[in-house]
Amino acid sequence: MNIQAPRRRGPVQERSQSTVQRVLSAASSLLAGGEPVEALTTAQIATAARLSVGALYRFFPDKQAIVDAIAVRHMDLFQERLAGLIMAALPVDAPSFLGAVIDGFVAYLESNPDFRILAFGAPGGGRYVSRPTRDAYAGTKVAVAIQEFVTEAFDIDASDGFGFRLRIATETGDRLLAFAFEQPDPGERARIIAETKRLLASYLFGA
Repeated sequence: MNIQAPRRRGPVQERSQSTVQRVLSAASSLLAGGEPVEALTTAQIATAARLSVGALYRFFPDKQAIVDAIAVRHMDLFQERLAGLIMAALPVDAPSFLGAVIDGFVAYLESNPDFRILAFGAPGGGRYVSRPTRDAYAGTKVAVAIQEFVTEAFDIDASDGFGFRLRIATETGDRLLAFAFEQPDPGERARIIAETKRLLASYLFGA
């Protein structure tokens, strides 16, 4: 077996990656500070990132691409955080694992307002992450990760039927969490989240 040492990134690659992160961080800061997504412009983002608009466009063709990139970055960070939490305290069964995923995601949304706004929009408003990006991560990447974990850890049958039900549960959970975050009353939000966990566990695992 021939194992090659990974190539180091060159200075140009490192500068490019640094610029991308500056753009995403600048946009996230503007959103977290209360700037409405509709009002946010690439010129504002470029200024906050200390770039020219032309430099920004070398990495992102438009504002939607920046929004989607922020969402992808957050989903990757959430998965890393969730993996650490699960490994630190392994749930006793599949419904408990599902509840931990939902609780972890809710906590992440609450601590990252830029992601919450992009994922679910402001109350009464629309969503901002494009459907292809949502499908690729929530509908595919996250669902596959959940299926792999529950089938291995809890001996759940990894049939096509379960995979389909998990897709339905992921889409249903996404919409119910959006509904929960529309509620101005924290108690009502918590009640909807609790019912979401119960409903999805019953549908997926008969719990």
